[in-house]
Amino acid sequence: MWTLRLFLPALGWGVILAVSLWPLHQAAARRWPRGQGLVWPAAFTLLVLLVFVIPLAMVAVAVAHDSMAVTQWLAQAHAQGVPVPDFVAHLPYGDHLAAWWQQTLATPEAIDRLSLQARHLHFASGERILGLVAHRVLLISFMLLTLFFLLRDGARVAHALRIGTRRAFGEAGVRVADQAMLAVRGTVNGLIIIGFGEGVLMGVAYGLAGVAHAALLGVLTALLSAIPLGAVAAVGIAAALLGAAGQAAAAVGVLVFGGVVIFVADHFVRPVFIGGATRLPFLWVLLAILGGIETWGLIGLVIGPALVAVLMLLWREWVGAHQGPLNPAADPAVGPALPE
Repeated sequence: MWTLRLFLPALGWGVILAVSLWPLHQAAARRWPRGQGLVWPAAFTLLVLLVFVIPLAMVAVAVAHDSMAVTQWLAQAHAQGVPVPDFVAHLPYGDHLAAWWQQTLATPEAIDRLSLQARHLHFASGERILGLVAHRVLLISFMLLTLFFLLRDGARVAHALRIGTRRAFGEAGVRVADQAMLAVRGTVNGLIIIGFGEGVLMGVAYGLAGVAHAALLGVLTALLSAIPLGAVAAVGIAAALLGAAGQAAAAVGVLVFGGVVIFVADHFVRPVFIGGATRLPFLWVLLAILGGIETWGLIGLVIGPALVAVLMLLWREWVGAHQGPLNPAADPAVGPALPE
């Protein structure tokens, strides 16, 4: 693990994508068994490259451009302050808002802390940027290689892991491991893929509506969509920016389109993808996502909710809420399952 520490994120993402795509890969292999050795793994790896890697690279370029503009704006604000916009005076309690703005944002001293944080966003030298890009490309290459070989040899790997888990933890450990795989698959399908789709759709909508820094807001929408009602906040920010720029019709259009996208995704698409593996209360979803990202980085967006989902399942079984590895259905010593 210490030797491979620099490549663990690539290996982790390869495993996560393989677990998520495995049912589709198996369905394709059943239709054409001769392709499961090379054709289907290569096809699914190419699919990941085309659907996720290339669009994410394009988004990263746009985000870098927007980040440069934001950094320049913060530097200018630090030097000159941010004047009170004209529309503030027309809002309810506009006088109070204008006074608050004047005290907190209108002078360079008032926003000094924000500008100090912005200084850390400066761009490095060209050689360092090329080194970072080369490192990311290398990690993506290893991630795709890991995905290819896991799809090709996934059945043998899963069989070996099942044997090892059974010898170490017994049959109950195997069922817990199966639940962990379902939690990872549900997290990827229900949080990552749906969030990615929401971010792409809303990013395009932001761009067409003329929202400033549409790429950054699209990424923000994708990240916040994993949190209940999080995408609503991102859409509200975009609509507020349009309203502040005097584009009321565009703001209403973004709100309506965003409401439709979020409603369809949360009430129709996400439940089908996520199943029951990672249905957690709001507080646990929020803590799992934020704690996972803080602890593990971006891959924690999957690891955090998956770990909490497994632990929540084990807890419900431990207290007898429903049957499972710790509360077997066939165990006569366990009474009837308690209602959740």
